[in-house]
Amino acid sequence: MPTQHETNRVVVVTGAGGGVGAELVKRFLANGDTVIGTDLSSDASEKLADDIGRRDRLVTLAADITDEADVARLAAAVEDKGGLDVLVNGAGFFPIDTFENTTPDRWRQVIDINLTGYFLVTHALLPLMRGRGWGRIVNFGSASMYPGVPGQVHYVSAKAAMVGFTRSLAREVGDDGITVNLVTPGLTLTGPVIENFPAELIESQRKGRALQRDQYPRDLVGPVFFLASPGADFVSGQTLNVDGGMFMN
Repeated sequence: MPTQHETNRVVVVTGAGGGVGAELVKRFLANGDTVIGTDLSSDASEKLADDIGRRDRLVTLAADITDEADVARLAAAVEDKGGLDVLVNGAGFFPIDTFENTTPDRWRQVIDINLTGYFLVTHALLPLMRGRGWGRIVNFGSASMYPGVPGQVHYVSAKAAMVGFTRSLAREVGDDGITVNLVTPGLTLTGPVIENFPAELIESQRKGRALQRDQYPRDLVGPVFFLASPGADFVSGQTLNVDGGMFMN
């Protein structure tokens, strides 16, 4: 028999329309959880619902995590489910721009999606998790913060900031039985990566790993699911690097 918090939870996944997010939605649904999946793209949200089905346990919501009104709609959808057990902050935007060519507007856009949006979502949903004696927040960072990446000063800055966000929040909510952890993926072969990243870069990542193969969305599912489980009850404020052994800590 499953124990409490192993199944039948309410889970929010941002950036759920494709790639890693969609794989996570499938995993939580397979576990018997109810999932609210958000994505900026309404088309991606609709496709996710069509592909997966499970309308009884899956709610899809087109939402911009940098827009407070959209985040409020997300919070209302969660409240309608009676509260929140697991929050996976997975939305991301990782363009390639040299520092010299990065405009202030572009800087704000990247920081807003990869950092401020995480604050807005967590700030709005945390009251729906507190008071239940148990909760999980899993944030997505990036292994790119370890070496630094030319052409992504904005993105790497935002993801490096998630370390401090995760650690400090973990200390604030520990008494509520809530854990907060950070996953830092290596370069993962999602649609946007395949379309926009040079083949030479993808090859160099592959060759630099202890496990010399490409990284796929499914490689993130197990680590995230563990951090969202009762098995991780005593793990909080940690950064779990999942990159096939490129950067070892």
